[in-house]
Amino acid sequence: MFFNIQPYDRVFIELGPVPIYWYGVIIATGAALGLWLATREAKRLGLKEDIFVDLLIFAIPAAILFARIYYVIFEWDRYAGAPWWKVFAVWEGGIAIHGALIGSVLTAWLFAKVKGISFWMLADIAAPSLLLGQAIGRWGNFMNQEAHGGPVTEDAYNNFIQYIPDFITNQMIIEGVMYQPTFLYESVWNILGLILLLYLRKVNPRRGELFFSYLIWYSFGRFFIEGLRTDSLYLMGTDIRVARLISVLLIAASVALMYFRRKKGYANVHYNGQLPSKK
Repeated sequence: MFFNIQPYDRVFIELGPVPIYWYGVIIATGAALGLWLATREAKRLGLKEDIFVDLLIFAIPAAILFARIYYVIFEWDRYAGAPWWKVFAVWEGGIAIHGALIGSVLTAWLFAKVKGISFWMLADIAAPSLLLGQAIGRWGNFMNQEAHGGPVTEDAYNNFIQYIPDFITNQMIIEGVMYQPTFLYESVWNILGLILLLYLRKVNPRRGELFFSYLIWYSFGRFFIEGLRTDSLYLMGTDIRVARLISVLLIAASVALMYFRRKKGYANVHYNGQLPSKK
């Protein structure tokens, strides 16, 4: 199927010679709403209201740095022969969510140590915000016409794609070909995960387990969605998609750590700070 539709402009506004892109505006919106959600919950649980503002001052630069390092490592062949400054050219694209996650988690762990706060408490509070930010952030990929799947077949269009709103499918038309809107699939999956985590918060699980639930939920959906994408990073010298491998490892590690922490008595405090009832 061939289409001829003009895509949305990637530029949100131009301030003189400086363009402000939709991608950045959408990412910033997701971060702001995630911060709002975490701040409300931190205050409810008795933490300082601005604790996550303080954390983000360090976590955002670390997340960007690690997201770029992660991407460059798995795309090294692309950068090895390029000018050295290309490694730092984030504005040309090339960051990875798993790298950002590594950077932000390490920063949160160090931050918690310095502040004398439970890392698991911070991680649990942040978990729904991470899914909210990721769900919104994927729409930056929509504006950039990236992170999409392969071409839509006629059967796929007739059976499923035609029911997706036109403003979405039209933006997935690149050089006359319509591609799978995998950004949309992941965004919806993350919204469903957000609803689940907000419910689990009320159930009051053991401390740390809300964060592990986030890792399991996100990784499970990412494993299948990644198989549809055309821009995957691959393990060097193999046809193994890195995001799928990391997803499997995160699920296995999360389940193992939940079991281990309960077994060893490291998860005796509930999400809201209560000790488990004795029966």
